Amino acid sequence: MWAYHSIFYQIYPIGFCGAPTSNDGITVPRIKKLGDWTDYLESLGINAVLLNPVFESDHHGYDTRDFLRIDCRLGTNDDFRNICETLHAHGIRIVLDGVFNHVGRGFWAFQDVLEKKWDSPYKDWFYIHFDGNSCYNDGFWYEGWEGHFELVKLNLQNPAVTDYLLDCVKSWVEMFDIDGLRLDVAYSLDRNFMKRLCSFTKELKPDFALIGEVLFGDYNLIVNDEMLHSCTNYECYKGLYSSFNDMNLFEIAHSLNRQFGPEQWCIYRGKHLMTFADNHDVTRLASILKNPAHLPLVYGILFGMPGIPCIYYGSEWGEEGMKAPDNDFALRPCFDAPKPNSLTEFLKNLTHIRQDSDALCNGSYRNIIIQNHQLIFERTTDHERIFVALNASKTPFTAYHQELNGTVVDLITDKEIAMNGSLELPGYSVQYLKF
Repeated sequence: MWAYHSIFYQIYPIGFCGAPTSNDGITVPRIKKLGDWTDYLESLGINAVLLNPVFESDHHGYDTRDFLRIDCRLGTNDDFRNICETLHAHGIRIVLDGVFNHVGRGFWAFQDVLEKKWDSPYKDWFYIHFDGNSCYNDGFWYEGWEGHFELVKLNLQNPAVTDYLLDCVKSWVEMFDIDGLRLDVAYSLDRNFMKRLCSFTKELKPDFALIGEVLFGDYNLIVNDEMLHSCTNYECYKGLYSSFNDMNLFEIAHSLNRQFGPEQWCIYRGKHLMTFADNHDVTRLASILKNPAHLPLVYGILFGMPGIPCIYYGSEWGEEGMKAPDNDFALRPCFDAPKPNSLTEFLKNLTHIRQDSDALCNGSYRNIIIQNHQLIFERTTDHERIFVALNASKTPFTAYHQELNGTVVDLITDKEIAMNGSLELPGYSVQYLKF
């Protein structure tokens, strides 16, 4: 699966393109802006873009009106087709946000129910009771997603609904040649629907990627041969920043070993979960970290650990952004152009190192040294062995271990290091040591 060897870049297009927060009905080809970034993304080492909702919606994209039309605030279907062709020409694949759990109140089938009530042929597309009322005084009650009644929950056990959604996916492949889907709130989706989606897309495109949004719980329940190829690794997301804020690297080391370590009881060994330091739903890394010097170290772990690394647009230069109620666009801003700096150059180095490394993409995981402020772990395959070593303290540290022997190359600095039972770790440093 191509996604297992890729570096993803996540963009929230409505914010990225500077579109109005509510759909004003005016068609403006703002999505063309993405074409101006393709050279930058290619130079950054990006293999795939994850685009959050692009289809016609009421407000933020997750309240879909029409699954077959690009949001007019972003442009037309032809505009988006041209962007997809440009991305593919730069060697960048396209993964769209598949929002299949719910739609907006402006969705055409729900609008038909609002007009015709029980006479609508679409009334069974939703969870509706005509003996109640809604907070919008519709004359009937319906289920909203997790109490959000602007998001009307779809009945994925209705074959007419699933047939419609699969036809939409087929149209996206035919119109835009997309390469995969990120399934919004995959933890809420009907599992039989995900099984059908998996087999359906496999016939459309044998290497079509399915990545689920999952918070906690057992990821194996949906990441398997019958459903999804990957899902978001929220457990390690939390461990990435809190390990540094608490100066307790045991936390992330424990999570990584629990998931991927050599012990028989490790739960996700061999799987490729999507890893991230921040995204469009959480406070940005640069705002949540207590010590800015730890920014590159977090990414040092992210690109060294098992999984599929995903960078959220702007965070590669340390953009700040706090999650706040009723202010989604604090996390989803518009940038006129990329603002690369030294952190960007460091990430660029990491992306190219990872793409050239069998061990970092596919290797096993094993902890070598764990201290509160220091961590060394191993990634290895039959062909390659790499130690990822970092020091979160500002003071240098000498690590001692019987496996710290031999001559290695630090892939980040391209310098040779001779080890004789010990390794010098400079303050605030990360090293990728190839044996």
